[in-house]
Amino acid sequence: MHVLISGASIAGPALAYWLTRHGFSVTVVERAPALRKTGGHAVDLFRPAMDITERMGVLQAVAERATGARRMTLLREGARRPVRVDLARIFSAASDRHVEIMRDDLSEIYYDATRDDAEYVFGDSITAISPDGEVRFENAAPRRFDLVVGADGLHSNVRRLAFGDESLFAEFIGAYLGVLTLPRSYARDGETLMHVGVGRTAAMYGARHLDDARALFLFRSERELDCHHRDVPRQKELLRDAFTGLHADVDRWLAELDRTPAFYFDSITQLHMDTWSRGRVTLVGDAGYCPGPAVGGSTTLAIVGAYVLAGELARAGGDHERAFPAYEAAMADHVRGSRAAALSAVKTLVPASGLGAWGLAQG
Repeated sequence: MHVLISGASIAGPALAYWLTRHGFSVTVVERAPALRKTGGHAVDLFRPAMDITERMGVLQAVAERATGARRMTLLREGARRPVRVDLARIFSAASDRHVEIMRDDLSEIYYDATRDDAEYVFGDSITAISPDGEVRFENAAPRRFDLVVGADGLHSNVRRLAFGDESLFAEFIGAYLGVLTLPRSYARDGETLMHVGVGRTAAMYGARHLDDARALFLFRSERELDCHHRDVPRQKELLRDAFTGLHADVDRWLAELDRTPAFYFDSITQLHMDTWSRGRVTLVGDAGYCPGPAVGGSTTLAIVGAYVLAGELARAGGDHERAFPAYEAAMADHVRGSRAAALSAVKTLVPASGLGAWGLAQG
């Protein structure tokens, strides 16, 4: 049985791993010309994802690429003294098993675990999916697959082709996220520096094995801003407008916007769909049930989703009419929990008032 997966970030390779272990033939198509190395940001793997990663035999590789973040220095706008935060204590309260790792590193680890068993096609994208499984591509000749899985993120191409425009399912939850790459000299070993103001939070951190650092920005907005997710100049303008003057450190980070080698910006949006499956097509991870980038544990959710989907397909002997509903039922509580966590995290991390900023600074 031949399964096509669109997307080679995290959910795609994780799904490819488990499908090939269950005896499926897998092809992964990725729009980017090579494995993405776009800077990205740190992601959290909590117990369910850690357990699955261990079963994949790559836990040691993940541990070696962990960011090594141990502490945070937090300064509230207008305050004179910073607050020191023990990050291990914060993470242990959320999960008894956890690691923080750069998104690109995790993607590479999962890819390395699957590239000998799955076919990877880079530099191509799906343009059409027929009900009988024929798939057309931008560059390659048409091919027929038994199943097609969209693991291609919040702005999923597969979801658009099979279900319709993103606007039908997207729900903006009141904030925006930006990430840019900084020189390594900005980072402090094992430490995250965070500045918090009303409606905006900026943080900077490094990882022990990286030769650069990252700045992450979160800011509130009452409405969705007029900005396409591929309009980088406009995105940088919005980020400057939102954060200039928060603190001298933040102004210094923003000064790197015109020379940063990697940049990411998007709305923090949840997806709400009645079903993630239609015919031979289903969705996994952010493509189907994004709880909100950077705030809802979406990486752990995607890894769990990939594992569950592969297991249900194996249990059903490849019969998608049985497997897809079982997969959705098994994931429903996980998705609801992540959505709720995201809404809470936005309120906490991007305080709407001075009192909220003070409360965040108190830990």
